[in-house]
Amino acid sequence: MSTSEDAVHGLVVAITGASSGIGEATARLLAARGARLVVAARRVDRLEVLADALRNDGAAAVAVTADVSRREDVQRMVDTALAEFGRLDVLVSNAGISAIGPLGDGDVAGWQAMIDVNLSGVLYGIASATPVFRRQGRGHFVTTVSTAGLKIVPDMGVYAATKNAVRTVMEALRQESTDGVIRTTSISPGFVNTELDGSITDPVLREQIRSSMDSFGLAPDAVARAIAFVIEQPHDVEIGDLTIRPTVQN
Repeated sequence: MSTSEDAVHGLVVAITGASSGIGEATARLLAARGARLVVAARRVDRLEVLADALRNDGAAAVAVTADVSRREDVQRMVDTALAEFGRLDVLVSNAGISAIGPLGDGDVAGWQAMIDVNLSGVLYGIASATPVFRRQGRGHFVTTVSTAGLKIVPDMGVYAATKNAVRTVMEALRQESTDGVIRTTSISPGFVNTELDGSITDPVLREQIRSSMDSFGLAPDAVARAIAFVIEQPHDVEIGDLTIRPTVQN
């Protein structure tokens, strides 16, 4: 077993948005390195398939149906980690939606959905896991943000705003946690070949994003490796921000 696998082996990791894309790839990679997993998502059928596959490969894994926009669902995920494994070491807040479009369209419902999932879902995770991390004396928040918040472009204003809000929250949490108990990491992926375009209602925009994903998007496993890298660092090492994008992305 390599040094990196040793660092991950036995950790209890909860992952939201785990039924596909980056979340699923992260679950599979960490399970292969010996982590014990709580995988959470809304799509229970795909989630159970993933959990069964992980267990069949010898991993300790439990599935929790969770909509991160619901405070009680996120709390249940954390409570499940404690009930099944007695602790929680890492919370990977990965669930996200991208209801992008021009601000002039006035898609208030889409804006609210992104706020509820992309921002509130992360805040609920912090509220639920921080007391656990404090009792244990250590814990790690790893949150999927986006390069959309680093380079502002048309049609992604509210999506980028939710991601930048999360980036601000994570930096504030880092500054509030310099006693060495809690680590925070923001992972900012560029184009990744996932199903994120499924929440885009505008067919032209959806096709544009899908085309970019298909032509040069990273495989989700690339981001999973980045997440594993920040987790496997010694607890006195905090990687606060990590950006990962295709080399050909503008």
